[in-house]
Amino acid sequence: MCGITGFIDAYRQTSTEKMEFVVQKMANTLEHRGPDDRGIWVDAENGIALGHRRLAIIDISPEGHQPMVSANARYVIVFNGEIYNFLELRVELERLGYNFRGYSDTEVMLASFSQWGLNRAIQRFNGMFAFALWDCQERVLHLGRDRLGEKPLYYGWMGNTFLFGSELKALKVHPAFKGEINRDALALYLRFNYIPAPHTIYQGIYKLPPATILTCNGTDPVPYWSAKEVAQLGVAQPFTGSETDAIAKLEDLLADAVALRMIADVPLGAFLSGGIDSSTIVALMQAQSSQAVKTFTIGFDEDAYNEAKYAKAIAQHLGTDHTEIYVTPTEALAVIPQLSTLYDEPFSDASQIPTFLVSQMARQHVTVSLSGDGGDELFGGYNRYFWGRSIWQKTGWIPAMFREPAAKALTSLSPKTWDRIFAHSHSLLPQRLRQLTPGDNIHKLAEVFAVSNPEAMYTGLVSHWKQPAAVLVSGAEPETTISDRQNWAKLPDFTQQMMYLDTVTYLPDDILVKVDRAGMGVSLEGRIPFLDHRVVEFAWRIPLSMKIRHGQGKWLLRQILYKHVPKTLLERPKSGFGIPIDSWLRHPLRDWAETLLDAERLHREGFFNPQPIRQKWKEHLCGDRNWQYYLWDILMFQAWLEKQSTPSGN
Repeated sequence: MCGITGFIDAYRQTSTEKMEFVVQKMANTLEHRGPDDRGIWVDAENGIALGHRRLAIIDISPEGHQPMVSANARYVIVFNGEIYNFLELRVELERLGYNFRGYSDTEVMLASFSQWGLNRAIQRFNGMFAFALWDCQERVLHLGRDRLGEKPLYYGWMGNTFLFGSELKALKVHPAFKGEINRDALALYLRFNYIPAPHTIYQGIYKLPPATILTCNGTDPVPYWSAKEVAQLGVAQPFTGSETDAIAKLEDLLADAVALRMIADVPLGAFLSGGIDSSTIVALMQAQSSQAVKTFTIGFDEDAYNEAKYAKAIAQHLGTDHTEIYVTPTEALAVIPQLSTLYDEPFSDASQIPTFLVSQMARQHVTVSLSGDGGDELFGGYNRYFWGRSIWQKTGWIPAMFREPAAKALTSLSPKTWDRIFAHSHSLLPQRLRQLTPGDNIHKLAEVFAVSNPEAMYTGLVSHWKQPAAVLVSGAEPETTISDRQNWAKLPDFTQQMMYLDTVTYLPDDILVKVDRAGMGVSLEGRIPFLDHRVVEFAWRIPLSMKIRHGQGKWLLRQILYKHVPKTLLERPKSGFGIPIDSWLRHPLRDWAETLLDAERLHREGFFNPQPIRQKWKEHLCGDRNWQYYLWDILMFQAWLEKQSTPSGN
């Protein structure tokens, strides 16, 4: 895994020396992504400059140095990621007469482009990748990104200069960059706690959507693979074998996906939270390893947020070489000042903190770590998939005139009060109703009661600020995949629709951003077996009844895991990878938050209306409501804004 960057000077009037200086400066901002090597390539005559920072994983010799030129001298590439099936492709190319200098997947990519062309080659890659490919013959630059969006790539025109890079910080140091804040993107951020692709916080700069190729000749990104088509085709042509057949097929696919991602010339391990997804990945790793797999977990003293004890029990059962560390609030809070630099734009998924901490710990032992991300979206793990479906089936018939009073009744008690009620009756509740944060879930349930259709229910469940325009001084939400129904897959069941929408929005724009920045911030490569496109395509062929059963998700995945880990170690309520932001805002973070949420400051900066923010802050401090997610959205923007050189956004 690496960092890539570069630019095109459309005027072609910049000297080689100046271009080399600028692209080297851009690449140096990405040193954390690639501390092992650096390189640049410049063709001033054609106005193209490429920069690279390398984290050596496969073929750690100098033969893997980038930028790399193809054997036929037609292509030059800078590449971030891994092509897991590169050995298979290499054998095929050798039979076709290709010779290789080294053993890197980058060299195999270049030979593939030379043999099959860009579009046919990229469809043969099994991997995670973002690359820039300069075609010396056609004198054109191509940008490409992997199918699910594991690796980031930003781009945009600034006047007559085209900029691109793995992170926004690389673009920002180019002299042509203008840091005008995109207030419409800010509206999207308040709703989702991330800025969805293709938007960024800056005017004129975009995220390259997953599974697309952008040819820098004025055209839009072109897809080479479609999650929408995969979902539609999978549901239209479902797997017709027995449940036993489905278990065997999925286990074979996952085992191979794990095996491919265990290929590395450096130490390798895995994150283990103790949940279904990470436990499945670790179990399949250990089953294929002659040595104890290195696993990593962090814990918190706050019991409601601590899963370390479950992870430890599973690690002991599987026989892994397990490392855990319990993080103090002081250590966790020390991460907060780094977040703006890590993410480059506002991002407020609070699990960014523990994700960074576990990555930081793992990097002390390994250079590559596998994780279980993607399992929820593919196999029905989120509570909204089965709660939402069940609730709507039972309440959708209720007339609107009765729905609103029901919603108000549920929210008449604060989440804190509901938590106390559930705590007193905990032992009387069935296992599936024992939630870690019942109060917040009941308030989410109230939102479901208040909506008129399941589509609105889903939008409400994935939204933080429900009316961003009321909080902003200016800015309007652009259309997104979620708001534009033409982007939705044609699926017969709304639970499947939710899973699809999460796969193309929340997964790439929140989960994968978080995993990439946390890992790369400490020079750790993350690999995600569930996002092998073969697994994704098969997952969509699996009937929903094999994913969600008896009010519980991931049925099929559980059957695989039960072969390796007893049920008694796994059956408990699902919890997120969270931290006690709610109580931290009332205590150790209060002064920091008060400074950033100061009414006069908010008014002076000119982005937010202070009144609704101050009202939520007041209610949160006195314990009437838990507004942690809403407030964290504002605080992460404010902290990011504080580090910008043009705080007015003008």
